[in-house]
Amino acid sequence: MEYDYIIVGAGSAGCVLANRLSADPANKVLLIEAGGHHRHFLLTMPLGFMRALFQSRFTWGFWSEPEPHLNGRKLPLPRGRVLGGSSSINGMFYMRGHSLDFDTWRQMGCDGWSYADVLPYFRRMETSWRGANAFHGDKGPLHVVPVDTRHRMHEMLMETGRNAGWPVTDDINGAQEEGFSRGELTIDPKGRRASTARAYLQPAMARPNLTVLTEALTRRVVLEGKRAVGVEYEHEGQVVTARAVREVILSGGSYNSPQLLMLSGIGPADELTKHAIPVLHDLPGVGRNLSEHPRVPVHFTLKKPVSFLNQLRADKVAFSVAQWWLTGKGTFSNQVNSANPILKTRPDLAQPDIQLWCNPIRMDAQIWFPGYRKRQEDQITADVILLHPQSRGWLGLKSADPKDYPAITLNNFAEAADFRTARDGIRIARDIYATAPQAEITGSELLPGIDKQSDDELDAHIRQWAGVTQHPVGTCTMGTGSMSVVDPQLRVHGIEGLRVVDASIMPTVPGGNTNAPTIMVAEKAADMILGRAPLPPEDPRG
Repeated sequence: MEYDYIIVGAGSAGCVLANRLSADPANKVLLIEAGGHHRHFLLTMPLGFMRALFQSRFTWGFWSEPEPHLNGRKLPLPRGRVLGGSSSINGMFYMRGHSLDFDTWRQMGCDGWSYADVLPYFRRMETSWRGANAFHGDKGPLHVVPVDTRHRMHEMLMETGRNAGWPVTDDINGAQEEGFSRGELTIDPKGRRASTARAYLQPAMARPNLTVLTEALTRRVVLEGKRAVGVEYEHEGQVVTARAVREVILSGGSYNSPQLLMLSGIGPADELTKHAIPVLHDLPGVGRNLSEHPRVPVHFTLKKPVSFLNQLRADKVAFSVAQWWLTGKGTFSNQVNSANPILKTRPDLAQPDIQLWCNPIRMDAQIWFPGYRKRQEDQITADVILLHPQSRGWLGLKSADPKDYPAITLNNFAEAADFRTARDGIRIARDIYATAPQAEITGSELLPGIDKQSDDELDAHIRQWAGVTQHPVGTCTMGTGSMSVVDPQLRVHGIEGLRVVDASIMPTVPGGNTNAPTIMVAEKAADMILGRAPLPPEDPRG
């Protein structure tokens, strides 16, 4: 039970590390995952994510604590508990965030994490449908394809964006990082979800120096003095200790990694003492600086029955599933996004601060058939997502039992600036959907409701209906200050042989979906762990 490297968590980052670290036959690697395998068709068929996201067999099923600024509501926080982690259950959206996001990390003291530093790793990890250019790669494990625009109202919404005076871009991850764009997805050439389990782990599974354990819950990191020497985990009813000769690497994500650190005696002393956990290393930043992208719903009816509900008639569903199964093509081999507007609420901003979640269907859509189940009312969404929220939350323990979920407080909308951004975003969405040609099919406004016009009325809507996008970051933040948890090499401050490699190390949440940045972090971390020189910086922005 001795390994060179032990990786805890086979998610978006852990699968990448398992592949890269085990590529050298001299490295003996153990990957530990609390969940099971990723082979269920709902985790493979791209459109299956709409069902998989909230299935308890695939997720941790976390909930927030009562949110103090959202009427005390508890919010569902599903995270993947399966090989591939959340990359096996998410919407597959491929976004990197804005280039200034990473330059900001560098300005915060994270040397080596500027846009020029991370772009080579984004290029290394992807095989883009665009081919190789200054911004994209064509030889990486992760396949990136465009959203299939059929039945998605894409062309109409893109024309509407132009007519409403917004910029349009061919590549939101390229030179022009603002405007209406076509969404991109992580789907492989066979029409299967390109989770990190499929893209990175599966090709490495046959290596004799890589051991992958599923259904194994890690209980704590084992320390000898101020050095991590292994982990203790529970598997098939037995508690087992595995030793790491070189490093223990936590890749459990923004909720599980800080929880495991605290269960191991590493974290804020007052939090550990409260649960009778011996304080082995007082590290006050563990579990703090939690940041998420809030999502505020803006929903409309349609004047005509032209939503994606047309594709959910039972006979069409049966055909589409069979078509996907046999050929990897068809309606269910892609996503349902209309367009991906990344916009500024004020022209003086240095970078966009909202994303509109434009979908040609209601989010509670059901399969229907005449005489079996009535067709729902046709609806579409333009939910407002805050890309750079100022509010910060925190995570603590409920007990010293590893099987108890952590206590998570997102604390969204604690800052007045976030309410202001959300209100501006709602008004922008209304204006866009009232512009031709989209206006020709847009019906009445269901949420917030066109009668809700004042700041107070929109704030009330936010408190009642705001949710999140499942993009938590920051709870083991990278940096050099007193509240940072890891240094820019992702080594835990004050503990030898222990790193954290996942979204929890991000000092701020990038301005887009976080799966791609998490994979980038793991690609870059692999070079650090192996002692390799980083890829040479590149900055095609000029």
